[in-house]
Amino acid sequence: MLDVRRMKVLREVAARGSFSAAAEALAYTQSAISQQIAALEREAGTTLVERNTRGVRLTDAGRALVAHADVILARLADAEAELEAIAGLRGGRVRITSFPSAGATLMPIAISRFRERHPDVAVSMQLAEPPDGIAQLRAGDCDVALIIQADHDTTCDDGIDRLQLLDDPMYVALPAAHPLAHERSLRLDALAGEAWMLGSSSTCPDASIFLRSCQQAGFEPTVAFHTDDYFAIQGFVAAGMGVSFIPDLALVSVRDDIVIRSLGPRAPVRRILAATLAESFCSPARQAMLEILAEVGAEFAGGRRTLALAS
Repeated sequence: MLDVRRMKVLREVAARGSFSAAAEALAYTQSAISQQIAALEREAGTTLVERNTRGVRLTDAGRALVAHADVILARLADAEAELEAIAGLRGGRVRITSFPSAGATLMPIAISRFRERHPDVAVSMQLAEPPDGIAQLRAGDCDVALIIQADHDTTCDDGIDRLQLLDDPMYVALPAAHPLAHERSLRLDALAGEAWMLGSSSTCPDASIFLRSCQQAGFEPTVAFHTDDYFAIQGFVAAGMGVSFIPDLALVSVRDDIVIRSLGPRAPVRRILAATLAESFCSPARQAMLEILAEVGAEFAGGRRTLALAS
């Protein structure tokens, strides 16, 4: 019989691309990873991993086993949650992943409120960009993932349930000395000739929102620099390297050498959602956290910050 713990090791090797990276992620030694994979290959009766100078590569059998491992581990997480639910909210756990700007704004309030109401339930949070959060959700490594969805994205039939928490509008950050810095509100096409700071399009949904907005405004933007760190983006804007979209949740702290300007009542927005695995067991702890996240999201939406626009 295949050992589930060894299947988890194989999945980590596949995700990380090497035994050493998997060992670091799982807090194992590299030799322990090698031993676990060797034992799993004996159980499977076939080679699962091929090593080469650039790392490791799964065989066809290895890829097939990893695909099953994701389903098995997710179902085991469901079983654990259901057993914990027998005690209601007098025990159990809820595991959350969140992208950074929500992790710095929504989540501290939500977790604090959850702990006040349900002190016997363990709560944990990891930071992860939305694609990684969804991957952890599918693998059973978290119970709730905070993700971003573009306002034009209608994705729904993918095995993920989505609870909308709030719409997060986009603003434009300009150097304080920019010729348009005195304007209270800007049209996006007025910035068509600017250089832009932009998140990584491969991991940041904000990038797709920005690019689509520019196309709708009639231009293709010139991207001068990529980074997913919004505070770093403020620094590049202040240094005169360009301008940038910045969402409201990333405006917790604003440098005094830049200005934040509105794009008007029809500004592009990103939808902030709480994602859960469809048809999975919903423990009382998970349901309680979803309700609190909805509360906190509504409070943020109702008390939208405008102080950044007063500079």
